[in-house]
Amino acid sequence: MPHSFNKIWIHAIWATKERTPLISAAIEKKVYNFILAQFRELGCPVRIINGMPDHVHCLFLLSPQKSIAEVVKQIKGSSSHYINQNNLISEKFAWQTGYAAYSVSESVVDKVYQYINSQKQHHQKKTFAQEHEEFLKLYRLNDVK
Repeated sequence: MPHSFNKIWIHAIWATKERTPLISAAIEKKVYNFILAQFRELGCPVRIINGMPDHVHCLFLLSPQKSIAEVVKQIKGSSSHYINQNNLISEKFAWQTGYAAYSVSESVVDKVYQYINSQKQHHQKKTFAQEHEEFLKLYRLNDVK
């Protein structure tokens, strides 16, 4: 095959430090727009970004030149810097160290899009901790040693 081809959808999730609800409705759009611009700079087209005051979900195509770890590290670092430099909140902003990233089959991209799009409604019924546990069970991450 003379050409390389990949199309890897990633559903990434990360939380604010100690899951403190720092991303208020007043700054949410600014933060998400900044994150979107960072993904574009990294060559990772974004389908959707949404979340809650204490965490963010992103559905994006992974650039063939980047690893998931590189992309998430850059996005989290630059967005923390942006929030702090622009004094979007009164206290120091930071993301939690870790993140979750799941591959998404093309056949369920629309379903994942709808799930991310409905985060506000979804979290009226379920906490972030409950959601996180469900992802661990769904992807059998508790089984990984």
